[in-house]
Amino acid sequence: MRLRLTFAWLLSLALASGAAPVLAHGVTVEHRQVSSVELEARFETGEPMANAQVLIYAPGNPTEVWQDGTTDDQGRFSFAPDTSQPGTWEVMVRQAGHGVLTTIPVAASTSGGEPAATPATEAEAGANSLISPSTTLSPVQRGITIGSVIWGFIGTALFFARGKR
Repeated sequence: MRLRLTFAWLLSLALASGAAPVLAHGVTVEHRQVSSVELEARFETGEPMANAQVLIYAPGNPTEVWQDGTTDDQGRFSFAPDTSQPGTWEVMVRQAGHGVLTTIPVAASTSGGEPAATPATEAEAGANSLISPSTTLSPVQRGITIGSVIWGFIGTALFFARGKR
């Protein structure tokens, strides 16, 4: 009888509490390209990635760091890619185990030394995130979470209800 009462109490507590959304600590990097590339790195919560490590890789050599640095207190960093190396540049921004790798297209320079005006190199704002910016759970994820919590309560109740052996 005591086991059933404990189980019923734990089950009602689990159902009454509801599942709160889990906030993952994802990272988003936005970039805007003018004569240089300006990056703004933020956590998914909107907090800037202050003093985060930035590694930049040129299109021709993705294994060797072309330039490195750190973001400022607002999560901003800028660099001027070598327009004689057109292609997709890779930028890695990391801090405390969180990070993202984003790509930035750079066109070949024109005779004036400025990058050619293509949709990829005009002033633009783009976002890239390895984790979905949504912090809400899908119905399947919510069901699995609630089921796991209930299963944990049942296991705990059964463990303590077995008594000493």
